[in-house]
Amino acid sequence: MTSLITRRIALAAAAGALAAPHVARAQTRYKPEYKLSVVGNRTIPLADGAFRWAELVTERSGGRINVKVYPGSQLVGGDQTRELVAMRQGVIDFAVFSTINISPQIREMNIFSLPFLLQDSRGFDAIIKGPIGAELFRTLEQRDVQPVAWGENGFREISNSRKAIRTPEDLRGMKIRFAAGAIFSEIFTALGANPVQMSFADLQPALSTGAVDGQENPVNLFLGFRMDTLAQRHLTIWNYVADAGIFLLTKPVLASFSAEDQALVRDCAQQAAQEQIAASRKGLGADGDRSSLDELARRNVTVTILSDAEKQAFARATRPVYDKYAQTVGADLVRRAEAAVSGARA
Repeated sequence: MTSLITRRIALAAAAGALAAPHVARAQTRYKPEYKLSVVGNRTIPLADGAFRWAELVTERSGGRINVKVYPGSQLVGGDQTRELVAMRQGVIDFAVFSTINISPQIREMNIFSLPFLLQDSRGFDAIIKGPIGAELFRTLEQRDVQPVAWGENGFREISNSRKAIRTPEDLRGMKIRFAAGAIFSEIFTALGANPVQMSFADLQPALSTGAVDGQENPVNLFLGFRMDTLAQRHLTIWNYVADAGIFLLTKPVLASFSAEDQALVRDCAQQAAQEQIAASRKGLGADGDRSSLDELARRNVTVTILSDAEKQAFARATRPVYDKYAQTVGADLVRRAEAAVSGARA
C-alpha cells in the first residue's frame, strides 16, 4: 500500500514537472514593457490621458501589464503623423492619437476638421457617442489596430503675436503653423494666411524666433505650454475644428492578453478618456467655470470670443474647402454628421 502511494506521488510530481514549462510560459507571455506613444507631454489633456491610461492599467493589473509612456512622439522622432505606421510595424504597442495626425492616412477622420461643422461640445459629443463614432472605429480596425475609447484634446483656437483676429481679413498675410493635413493648409490659404506645416516639437522655437506669427491649438494646451511667453499675445476663440482623441492598441497586443485583461485595458481607457474630456473642457465657461479664461487674462493675453455671426464670416470664406473635403470624407458620412450636429443643437 505504501509502495502504491509512493508511486502515485512520484507520478503526480512527474506530471507537475511536465506542466511547469507551460505554466511558466503562461506567466511570462506578457512583454516586460508595453510602449505607449503620444504627442506632447503632460499638462495637455491628450498627453495627460495617455499617462493616466498607463497608470491605471499598470496599477490595476498589479504590474502584470507594465505600460510606459513615451511622450513627444519620441518613438517616431517627434513626427506624430508616423505613429499609426509605427504601430502597424510593432514599434508602438499603445497610443493616444489626435485624429488630426492620422487624418492624412485615414480620410474619414477629417470629419472633425471640416471648418465650423461641430461648433461646440454638443456637436462633438453627437459624433463620438453615436453611430458615426462607431463607424470611424470600424474604419480604424481595418488598419490592424483596436480603438477602445474616444477622448478629446479640445476645440482648436487661434493665437498670434500681432493683433486680435475677428474677421477673415485680420488673418491676411499671417504665417500660421498647422500640424498635419492638407485641409488645414487649404483652410488658412482660403482665409488669406500663409500656412506652415510643422511638428509640435518644432513649434515652440518657431514661435520664439518669429518664424511663424501664430498657431492653432486648444486653450488648455496654450496654457500648459505657456505660449503667452512665446509672443502669443492674442487668442481668438472660434471653435473652427475639434481635436478628437483616440485610445488604441495594436490587435496582436490586445489578442495576447487574457479575456480579463482585455476588459481591464478597455475599462481603464474609458476612465482615462472621460477624465481627459473633462480636462479639455475645464475653465472655458461651461457650468460657470471660467478658470482657464481667467488665467489667460492674468497672463495679459487678449481673448476675442467670436459671436455666431462673426463665425459665419469665416465659415463662408472656407466653404469651398468644406465642400471639397466633404467629398473626400464621404458625402453620406458628412450628411449624417450634419444631421447629428443639428439635432444635438436643437
